[in-house]
Amino acid sequence: MYITNASRGLPRHRPRHLAERYTRWALRGVIAALVIALLWLVLAFHLNGQWMFALLFLLLGGSLGVVFTKRSLMSHRYIFPAVAGLGVFVIFPLIYTFGISFSNYSSTNLLSEERVRSQLMSQTYQEDDDAFDLTLYAEGDLVRLRLENERQRWMSTPLNLTNVESRQLGLQAASDAPTADPLPMRDIIQARGALQGLRLITPEGTELRMAGIRQFAPMLDRYEAREDGTLYDRRDDRVLTPDHTLGFFVADDGQRITPGWPVNVGFSNYTQIFTDPDIRGPFMQIFVWTFVFASLTVVFTLAVGFVLASLLQWDQLRGKAIYRTLLILPYAVPAFISILIFKGMFNQHFGEVNMILDALFGVRPEWFTDPWLARSMLLIVNTWLGYPYMLLLCMGLIQAIPRDLYEASAVDGGGPISNLFHITLPLIIKPLTPLLIAAFAFNFNNFVLIALLTGGNPDILGASTPAGTTDLLVSYTYRIAFQDAGQNFGLAAAIATLIFLLVAGMSLLNLRLSKVKV
Repeated sequence: MYITNASRGLPRHRPRHLAERYTRWALRGVIAALVIALLWLVLAFHLNGQWMFALLFLLLGGSLGVVFTKRSLMSHRYIFPAVAGLGVFVIFPLIYTFGISFSNYSSTNLLSEERVRSQLMSQTYQEDDDAFDLTLYAEGDLVRLRLENERQRWMSTPLNLTNVESRQLGLQAASDAPTADPLPMRDIIQARGALQGLRLITPEGTELRMAGIRQFAPMLDRYEAREDGTLYDRRDDRVLTPDHTLGFFVADDGQRITPGWPVNVGFSNYTQIFTDPDIRGPFMQIFVWTFVFASLTVVFTLAVGFVLASLLQWDQLRGKAIYRTLLILPYAVPAFISILIFKGMFNQHFGEVNMILDALFGVRPEWFTDPWLARSMLLIVNTWLGYPYMLLLCMGLIQAIPRDLYEASAVDGGGPISNLFHITLPLIIKPLTPLLIAAFAFNFNNFVLIALLTGGNPDILGASTPAGTTDLLVSYTYRIAFQDAGQNFGLAAAIATLIFLLVAGMSLLNLRLSKVKV
């Protein structure tokens, strides 16, 4: 006889309750581990002086603990991962970029003031005309160092050069050179790491350091710290004063000593965009081209997509399924592959486009060096990449139009042109408008096309920042931040903030046109 839980008087759902309890405790363990990991990140970023990242993970860990421990917030647990991801990957980068735009953060102003001071204090210089020529002599498994110049000769005790740790070593006076042959240059090069870590002390107490591949010399600390915070430059006999408005140590003659540290510069980056002629000119040219590029791309892709969609609705057209597949095929190919293929086809010397034009008309356009041809090439390629999207939209909207309207128009004597302007376009333009604005916003920041096809070239002459005639604002910002010699992150962040405001305005307009309450 089988004894069941019911016969014992026990509830049948007890195993299920046990499984739920274990699952609940396992989830609590995972949440606790995540909170501990986030608190560790808070401590690590705080110790490294990154207070914004420390605050981010503190808020994330605190909210995680509150949401998953309070029963009244149980309904928010399911949406918390999405909200946390939005905060970490969207809101925080926006705030961080906005903060950088008010600083002089760049490749020359990257370290903190304490690290800049420490780096300067670690610099040394060599006394003039007091270097010693280096020679190595083997002595069993060890070597001796012989240093000599016109006035003095020194010899070290035997030492092992496989030890690369920094160490001090005393020297003694030497008379004649050893009878053994000196070690060749390749052995000195192999032992360079150990030689650089040596601090050789002469009987007079002078410290010698490696000053060249075959020389040791007295190396003196270049800077001396003073109580008022300034640094005295022993080599050049001048005083360096920290300027907290510029973020540099400044010499008596006004020279800025690099590296510097980030400081708040207010709206300087924003005013520089519109007041500096070397930046304002290229910026406005790129700004206008960005709007023109995005607008023309939407117009061309819509025109091609609408015409093809109208043709595919033609009743007498046979093989519609094949045509739809072929016309939508460019949408299935990854964009970067198509862009690179077009880059090869438009090659000025070996591309198929120029070969065909040369054979037919005897011309070979300079697609990548002429600004207007380069812009035309971008529009051609982007139209090819974008028309399948518009084709799909127009096909769906046209099919949703009642056929009775066209039949009534035929009774009244309406033709294809009349139907186009009085039925088709009025009925599809309203639902299509928000999608067109979204396409405009996408092409406004179409970084991949510019980076892979033209790289922003040809360059704008006279610009103080890396700027090209085919650059969009987003690629212009990237070049300032990562391709310029100074890597002016503050200026790039200011431009990125302006781009965000423009795109945010277009998004709000999109929502208004979609009749979504903001």
